[in-house]
Amino acid sequence: MLETERYGEAIETLEFLLGCEGQNEQRREEWNTLLEWLRVAFPGGATDAYNNEAVLAGQEVESEAQALRRRTLEKKQENEGYERELLQRAMEQPLTERGQIAMEQLAYLDDPETDVRLKHWLETGDLHPLIQFRVLQTLKRRGVSGVIPMLRDGIPLELEIERTPLEPADFPPAVDEVLERVADQADSGDPSLFYFARELWMQFMMAAYGTADYVNLVRGEESELDAWAAALHAQASETLEGAGRAEQIREAYGITGELRFRCERAERSLRVFSRGGSKR
Repeated sequence: MLETERYGEAIETLEFLLGCEGQNEQRREEWNTLLEWLRVAFPGGATDAYNNEAVLAGQEVESEAQALRRRTLEKKQENEGYERELLQRAMEQPLTERGQIAMEQLAYLDDPETDVRLKHWLETGDLHPLIQFRVLQTLKRRGVSGVIPMLRDGIPLELEIERTPLEPADFPPAVDEVLERVADQADSGDPSLFYFARELWMQFMMAAYGTADYVNLVRGEESELDAWAAALHAQASETLEGAGRAEQIREAYGITGELRFRCERAERSLRVFSRGGSKR
């Protein structure tokens, strides 16, 4: 493999061999030395090496998603039960990194039984809202459509799989308009606050997808957007800097009268989410 500059495959093979028991100790030392040399040459591991091979061959460099898809399909060819293994891992370890990667990999496979089990899991499982959303995304990527019933913190929802956003840009314009309001206020103070607020907001939107909070927001009423922007700014500020600026932030967004009630409702929802108050 090294003679033909197949460094990516060499890294994967050495990692596999070193993970096996019962090998000659001298040989293991040789393999480990070679692997360390390859890791110095390609700090990003096998992905870096494969990209280097593609550049040398005049090919387009793979994205992370393309590389994951390729590896997933290769493993499925080697192991007919691979999709079942991924499904089991995704369902048994949904909050771990391994479980989340397994869920991503399932989007590239097509056993109909997987669709049935994922839908049943959504319909009957007591899942964290973020896990529910990722399962919806996986079903959509697998080409599944139709309405699916589920419970969100005990409240029944019916969501159309095919309408699930796959990227931040897929959410309704109101979601981004809230961030624009926060950016306008944060840029003049602490720009780092906006970056935290943006991450918090997109995570919250995934968790709130389909709920009354989400429906009220995406209608796009200016007053509703102002209330959510102020609430988001206040929650980000409280998390990063501690409590004490909520009133000042509300004034900056013009939150008065009836709008104050909407803002406090939004603050409660964001606070519960930030503190992990949703079911797991």
